[in-house]
Amino acid sequence: MSSTPVTGDATGAAPSESDTAPARKKPGWRALAAALKNRKTVYMLLFGFASGLPYTLLLSTLYAWMSDTAIDLETMGVFSLIGLTYAFKFLWSPLLDQVDLPGLKRLGHRKQWIVTAQFLLGGVLLVVSRLDPAGAIGVLSLMAAVGAFAGATQDVVMDAWRVDVADHEATIDILSTVYQLGWRTAVLVGGALALVIADRTDWPTVYAIMGVLMLAIAAAAIFAPEAEQSVASIAADDEALRELRDAGQLHPRVRGWALSIVGVLWGWALITVGVFMFRSLSSNPDARPDSVEFITGMGPIIVIATVVVPVIIAAILENWRRKGRYTLGTPAAKQGVWDGFVDHGYRALILPLTEFVGRLGWAVIIVLTLVLSYRFTDTVWGSFAYPFYLGELQYTKDEVAIASKGFGVGALMFGIMLGGALFSFIGRMAVLFIGALTAALSNLLYADLALGGTYMELVSNYTGFTTLVEWLGGDLRLAKLMMAIAGENVAGGLAGAALVAYLSSITAKGYSAVQYALLSSLTFLIGTLGRGALGQMIDEDGYYPVFILTTALGMIAVAACIVEWIRQARLGRRAGVVAPEAGG
Repeated sequence: MSSTPVTGDATGAAPSESDTAPARKKPGWRALAAALKNRKTVYMLLFGFASGLPYTLLLSTLYAWMSDTAIDLETMGVFSLIGLTYAFKFLWSPLLDQVDLPGLKRLGHRKQWIVTAQFLLGGVLLVVSRLDPAGAIGVLSLMAAVGAFAGATQDVVMDAWRVDVADHEATIDILSTVYQLGWRTAVLVGGALALVIADRTDWPTVYAIMGVLMLAIAAAAIFAPEAEQSVASIAADDEALRELRDAGQLHPRVRGWALSIVGVLWGWALITVGVFMFRSLSSNPDARPDSVEFITGMGPIIVIATVVVPVIIAAILENWRRKGRYTLGTPAAKQGVWDGFVDHGYRALILPLTEFVGRLGWAVIIVLTLVLSYRFTDTVWGSFAYPFYLGELQYTKDEVAIASKGFGVGALMFGIMLGGALFSFIGRMAVLFIGALTAALSNLLYADLALGGTYMELVSNYTGFTTLVEWLGGDLRLAKLMMAIAGENVAGGLAGAALVAYLSSITAKGYSAVQYALLSSLTFLIGTLGRGALGQMIDEDGYYPVFILTTALGMIAVAACIVEWIRQARLGRRAGVVAPEAGG
């Protein structure tokens, strides 16, 4: 990845890697093997594990412990609110890009936050291991909330670290793939293995072991490589602040108004989420607000207010700056504390967006269309999967667990690894296109199940999969479900690896934490907005038409991938690079 600053836009940020990769031979097995041995790749796998472990322990496995201690379902429901911390982690991402921790800055701009968050997580898990959920539910809630905040924080910074340290050996694509593999491995360790250990010992032992494991990861993270350009980035950041007052830059009053509008929107979002969580965690069960209603109702509004509207504002500002409207005719000196506050606030909140819009130009419409539509079928379908399996198709909970949580997880990890391997041979955009296409078409597998599973039966019988399932104690019905889930999960794993790599490739190093956090939040927006309408359609027309519709809607992402692929190919040819084929 290039560390050359963008000139003339007061950002000091590096262009995306896919736009700056030098011409080189398309990598194959040797390059893939070298990347997997790279120190950065090893740490990315470790960081993926460190991300998935606390998420699983605090938002999933903890429910099993509370069930064993007879905690009521109402109280368990409150713990789902902790997931809001992960849903809205982008709200404090600007601070992680700009603020240094006293005494820890020497670790590196990203590592100071990663190491701190991981040590905090290790400590939280050890404290949790000493608690009795039945007698200390208040303290347990507080510890879980602190742990979720630390986990979400490390996620933001590790996403930025991945962008910062990627190079032509440890590429964005490979780092994105191993990160997801590490995350999925942590889900198995923090979920299935934790249950096995608890069955043979007890829950405090499980959380103590996991706490020590997180502390060991935190200690290892101290020695992780830091981005080579971090010193240059600091200098570029200082230069960006100075350039804000150069001739040709937007007038401070205009920047102040833009910062005020975006700041009010972000402040409102933080207060809204904070008040909701406080009311939910401190109220009696009868007085608690509905968390599902809040997430489905307010969630999209918060994302629109804090992401979509600021992006539109950034586009307007960049257009004004380029056309010379509301700009400085001569350099303007900074006067007083307020000017400094506006400059730093603008640098933290607005510049990441104006850099993104300014770098992409009108192509930002293509990119946002792709980001908004790419995981639509996954996000909108997740809420209806179990009602479909258990209610519509009348599978048992054990059958769904075997097909979805057992066999399905293996299929998902295979899809992730397949995506990682394909990056090195056919390139990022080709994998992104295949992921979008297969994710959309995988809805047809469920459409077939909704009509009885005729084609799933044919495939299962023809491949011998039915015989294997029957030999293991299952039957044809279970084999059909497993085939459908396997197909969808392989496509989902491949698409997920491709999207993470793509999002990482279009963020600039100078603003990677903010840009990636904002883009990743958009991937869930359309799916969240569409759940209500889709649920009504299921009630009125059944599941089959819904699967046909979601397949058709998935083609929007396929079309966006094709257009973006063509755009990057043209961009690469003009610059004399082979970015779309490089996979890096």
